Amino acid sequence: MAERLEVSPRTIRRDVDRLRELGYPVESTMGATGGYRLVAGSAMPPLLLDDKEAVAIAVGLRTATKHAVTGIEEASVPALAKLDQVLPSRLRRRVGALNAATVPMAPFGEPDSVDPEHLSVLAAAATNHERVRFGYRSRDGTESRRLVEPHSLVPAGHRWYLVAYDTERDDWRTFRVDRVREPRPTGVRVAPWRLPDKDAARYVQRTLYSLAPTYEVVATLHAPLAEVAGRLGATPGELEPIDERRCRLRGRADTLEWLAFRLTALGCEFEVHEPQELIDYLRALADRATRGTRGRRRRPLAQPSSGRQ
Repeated sequence: MAERLEVSPRTIRRDVDRLRELGYPVESTMGATGGYRLVAGSAMPPLLLDDKEAVAIAVGLRTATKHAVTGIEEASVPALAKLDQVLPSRLRRRVGALNAATVPMAPFGEPDSVDPEHLSVLAAAATNHERVRFGYRSRDGTESRRLVEPHSLVPAGHRWYLVAYDTERDDWRTFRVDRVREPRPTGVRVAPWRLPDKDAARYVQRTLYSLAPTYEVVATLHAPLAEVAGRLGATPGELEPIDERRCRLRGRADTLEWLAFRLTALGCEFEVHEPQELIDYLRALADRATRGTRGRRRRPLAQPSSGRQ
């Protein structure tokens, strides 16, 4: 080791002692074939992070409190507190500013809690190309036992999906991890199957679109494309310019509520051409809003502040 690192044997021994003081379990053996070996310990030793890595972990812990993994919020809060204690003052101020200015928005609807142990088992099986058995509850409540070869885990919104090859059905399947029960690795390793798509995220998206009813919207937005693109969160190809003051939206979603929210939150005039279900939903929504404000005195709108003192 001294020759390869171009240092003295004394330096090697001193560095090993330092690693042990930091909590890293380093074993040593004597003899001609002896040496040092870093082994897994009972607790995670301290990590050596640069500035960017420390800030990334702190921000990740902050936003993790809104994720759908069971117990992640309880674990994130004390972990963030421990990290804050050892951060240099310059990084502590930067992380504090980010946390103060960041307000994570919870996903729409109730989150589907996922057991982190299940995620760990499935992730390990996907990495090791190992078959896994588990119980599964389908959308209609039917219980079944599955033998699969995991490929990838895909987080989407407030849900986690497992992409795996189902050996008994001889086909690819997408499983919601919150419906998985007692996953157990079998110890059988196999050659990985080739995924029938560009990547696992695209496969999950295509599968979900094929299973759920989708609505394709065509609408004219009375605002320049550049003005609404950022607020709409549109993907490339959903927006096309009509002229300098208008653009055309072509997109799809699995709920009318989400389509209506996207349009009404833009703050500009719009005309919906398709689908008819969305037109009817917006009309019903407008009627409810009108009834909800009937009898209330109308107040003049406050003028926006220029920001000058």
